[in-house]
Amino acid sequence: MTTAIASQLKSITNTELIELDEADVGWHKIYQVIGKNAPIYLLFPQTIEALTAIVRQAAQQHWRMLVCGNASKINWGKISQDIQLVISTQKCDRLIEHAAGDLTVTVEAGMKLADLQSKLRSHNQFLPIDSPYAHATLGGIVATADTGSWRQRYGGVRDLLLGLSFVRADGEVAKAGGRVVKNVAGYDLMKLFTGAYGTLGVMTQLTFRLYPLIANSQTLLITGKAEQIAQATQTIRNSGLTPTAMDLLSATVIKQLGLGSDLGLMIRWQTIPESIEQQRSQVKAIAQELDLATSIYQDEPEENLWQECGKIISIPQFEEAVTCKFGIPPVAAVGLLKQIGDPEEFSMGNRHNNILARVHANSGLGRLQLNTNYELIEQIRAHCQQHQGFLTILDAPQAVKQQIDIWGYSGNAIKTMEAIKHQFDPQNILNPDRFIV
Repeated sequence: MTTAIASQLKSITNTELIELDEADVGWHKIYQVIGKNAPIYLLFPQTIEALTAIVRQAAQQHWRMLVCGNASKINWGKISQDIQLVISTQKCDRLIEHAAGDLTVTVEAGMKLADLQSKLRSHNQFLPIDSPYAHATLGGIVATADTGSWRQRYGGVRDLLLGLSFVRADGEVAKAGGRVVKNVAGYDLMKLFTGAYGTLGVMTQLTFRLYPLIANSQTLLITGKAEQIAQATQTIRNSGLTPTAMDLLSATVIKQLGLGSDLGLMIRWQTIPESIEQQRSQVKAIAQELDLATSIYQDEPEENLWQECGKIISIPQFEEAVTCKFGIPPVAAVGLLKQIGDPEEFSMGNRHNNILARVHANSGLGRLQLNTNYELIEQIRAHCQQHQGFLTILDAPQAVKQQIDIWGYSGNAIKTMEAIKHQFDPQNILNPDRFIV
């Protein structure tokens, strides 16, 4: 952003402008996203009206905008070029309405997930999203579809989002859905905006369905050889058991946790004590039959276990770490974890023994982290695609994103996505180049 552009925006009230070099260090990640032509200022609109005015002026002047919340995942997606504005919605963080009796809440998109959970806790309710990014805003979580392990019981972001309001690329405000659980009016833009990386509009308000807070929680960690873990996972998946989370962990993650050197299956129950006891006993019996080791966690050790697992995958553990999201049929998940831990499987020597991986056992969606190695990334991607899955790169050094297709999309919906993007943003000014199209 030039000084001339900044001077035009200073007339917009309730907006804070900060020079990028003087912003907190966390904002300097923007340099990794927008290339060499870095803007001079960050904009922090404090009201939806100010945000709308900024977008409207940007549309009139054809300014390309990078829109984010707290920038916790700003380095996900492709690199954007020729950005004139960087806009953060973090100041638009009000609680609009909490209909406790209807188990719904409406908030501004800049509210942090942690702050919302704190407000809901006093009403014995919670939003079942467990992103490992402590300062992530709800708008950023929706934009990246970053749900967490609770998808086992509660589904993904698309299943929790009931309605939204957003600023269109021309500066007009639009809305979709509603503030009740059963709402069928209009198109389902909530699913369209979820995971679109902010390329279709600037989200301003979000309505979510909530659930009663559960006081009792317990986790069972099962460790052992791949074949037995695969068998136990399949047996549990085909049973009537109802865990709230069930994740497969690579042997490297188990080692990082200091809990052994085999594969792991982490199962969490959050319900009444009698049900937890009964279900845990059933799973322990399954594990004992397969000669698998088990450990029980509850209270603070349980919370620490889940938090550490999230950090191990999300926070770079290597000097040139690459973090990927992948999907694979659940029945093939254990096989992939076994292969990435075997130096002979991908013919890459011992270097890839450091691959860290975690998979949601019921959906087959997972994350992995490894050192920069282009050939190995492509081999793992090819393996996922051979099983009708995918692999996309989330966080990586800028050089990696310049040399490899981070999305790796091989489907036939490109033309449809291009048409949708053109319909919502014909000038291509909203988070340009960040997504597949």
